[in-house]
Amino acid sequence: MASVPAIPTDSWYLSLLGIAESFRTASPPKIKHCIHCLQSIFHFKPPPRIEARTHVQLGSLLFTHTKNVELARTHLEKAWALSQSIPSFEDVKFEAASQLARIHEKQSQLHLAKQILRKAIGISQQSSYWHCLLLFQLAQIHTHEKDFISACELLGVGADYAVVAGSEYTRALFLLSKGMLMLIDKKYAEVHPVLSTCGSIIDNYTGSDTNKESLKVYFLVLQVCHYLMAGQVKSVKTALKNLQQSIQTITMLHSDEEPISSNPADLFHWLPKEHMCVLVYLVTVMHSMQAGYMDKAQKFTDKALLQIEKLKILDSHPILSAFQLMLLEHIVMCRLVMGQKSLAIQEISQACQVCSQNPRLLTTHGAQLHTLLGLYSMSMNCMESAEAQFSAALAITTQTELWQFASLNLAIVYLRSGNRQQELLSLLERINPEVLPTNSHSLRAAAYYVKGLQAFFQARYNEAKRYLRETLKMSNEEDLNRLTACSLVLLGHIFLSLGSTRESMNMVLPAMQLAGKIPDVHVQLWASALLRDLYHLEGDPVREREGYQMHTSFSQQLLKDHFQSSQQSEHNLIQWTEGPCPIHLLQGDGASSSIL
Repeated sequence: MASVPAIPTDSWYLSLLGIAESFRTASPPKIKHCIHCLQSIFHFKPPPRIEARTHVQLGSLLFTHTKNVELARTHLEKAWALSQSIPSFEDVKFEAASQLARIHEKQSQLHLAKQILRKAIGISQQSSYWHCLLLFQLAQIHTHEKDFISACELLGVGADYAVVAGSEYTRALFLLSKGMLMLIDKKYAEVHPVLSTCGSIIDNYTGSDTNKESLKVYFLVLQVCHYLMAGQVKSVKTALKNLQQSIQTITMLHSDEEPISSNPADLFHWLPKEHMCVLVYLVTVMHSMQAGYMDKAQKFTDKALLQIEKLKILDSHPILSAFQLMLLEHIVMCRLVMGQKSLAIQEISQACQVCSQNPRLLTTHGAQLHTLLGLYSMSMNCMESAEAQFSAALAITTQTELWQFASLNLAIVYLRSGNRQQELLSLLERINPEVLPTNSHSLRAAAYYVKGLQAFFQARYNEAKRYLRETLKMSNEEDLNRLTACSLVLLGHIFLSLGSTRESMNMVLPAMQLAGKIPDVHVQLWASALLRDLYHLEGDPVREREGYQMHTSFSQQLLKDHFQSSQQSEHNLIQWTEGPCPIHLLQGDGASSSIL
């Protein structure tokens, strides 16, 4: 009797693999069936290569699509152990190491993540793609730990290795990433030679058009951010225009029609095109907000948030949540300037909800949320809440510029309160514009404004004028329109107090015009009150009446919005000063607990 012939190993394996893949790619995906199918492979006692590969596939599926992280970890540990003794099995070996490191990172076991990545990096020099990927991954973990020195060292190693691997493209990616970390770490002197080298590499790059434009976008984003971090709103305009042109170019390119590089070290992407578009919208919003173009900031924020919502349907990548949060932070400040407090507090609430879904974002953006709540509280005239929010921000922030920004606003709260002289003097010593430890042009200009405001409250008018003229000089240098408008209207108030009506008018009229362009409703309210009084002193009843009507209109607009804001449940967020985002404060009747 003839025996039944044995089924070749690759036959049953390929069949099960094909069925598993059909489950994975079904619409919707049938991940549970896919996992069961892959698990059945072990019943056939497969050879080590198939066993190791199946463990990697199962570990990756479980980690990506389920909450069973421990089982995913077990499969990946088996794959990593098995692959050590199998020759020419780099893909499985290093995929297992990379995914295991991600699991350790998710479980906050960073020492284990770094340990396995270092071991994998040590044995991956002959596999250029994996060696570069693992270096990027380890550098990212050091970045999350704020160990920028170690991260930059690894990126430098990666750049040198990319030269040996013959990939100028990936060399530029390593160097641009290093430049980005230097900017974050405020190593401004060291970042210039790195970015200069990157510029030369990009100019001389002869690879695909998509890769070249992608590098150019990365390079220009860093340039724009460098200017904005320094508060140089005017100086940044050329780089921002080049960035906007470059993103238009890259969106028109068809990368699928370009030849794929045969060098494995080239197979990296900085960001998908769609994410790059959102990022360019974001830096445009940052510029518009700093420059005082609130309508433009609002327009680009709306576009960016709509794009993020569309992208999240397809792939909820964590970077999209970070972009969303930063957009909300900037548009909130624009809303407050425009006198739209009710919209601002709703958007602060949205930012809190984004953070509640991603605890890491709350760690990195908690101080910003408290600062926004402080600004909102100031606009609502809730000075105790404003002080509590700024104090909460100061207690947890590690960012020098944010600390200075919150301190400047807290100083204004103390000035408006009128009875916090000791705290004010102590704070002003630390934000003295003459010795302020900052590279930010706009923050130093704002510090001069706060000094001018303090002198005005103390009726030291000549001293106030000196500080405000310094603010005006710095603001005009970099087109800081809102700071210019605030300084002009305050100078107008000072001249009126001194009885110099002509000089006052020369300040207030341009302040009113500039505030209308921004638009800054609070400066318009202030300026219209001054114009009313000035026209009264000049004996011009027609214009006095116009000033009165303008002032009444702005006042009613702000009062209506103030009342609407106080009735919203989101207004309760001003009570939150510590701990996780208080989503429970957004429920129930806002009117019963609103703080007026």
